Amino acid sequence: MPLHLIKLAVGVRDLDHLAELQDRRAVTAGGRTRIPVYTRRLPKRGDELLAGGSIYWVIKGSVLVRQPILAIDSGTDEEGESHCTLYLAADRVQTVPTAHRPFQGWRYLTAEAAPQDLSAAGGAGDELPADMAAELRELGLL
Repeated sequence: MPLHLIKLAVGVRDLDHLAELQDRRAVTAGGRTRIPVYTRRLPKRGDELLAGGSIYWVIKGSVLVRQPILAIDSGTDEEGESHCTLYLAADRVQTVPTAHRPFQGWRYLTAEAAPQDLSAAGGAGDELPADMAAELRELGLL
């Protein structure tokens, strides 16, 4: 089973805003568009992430979307600090909105704990605002 990452999308208002920000940074190589995401720490379990893992984005307190991880690159900057670049697929797969508390950096997320894709759960994604759906789910009403 693949391993995933979960990360806060700090300052992101909604899914459209995430897409807008990412599309500005998108790079195309070999006919494939990739979204670079920069972080300080190199995931030690990178091989597991590359075996079908995704990054799950927490937006306004709810996990709303995931993007498959395509590649992981590491290096050092001009000041000698190490850094890591995660290259994500440009496809954004909406998930069942799931409430999540704030945290710093990124965390590993097992396949069992990962929110289900919205399409697999039978949702179209436009019935309720994501934050409302997450709150109702947390209360056991959805």
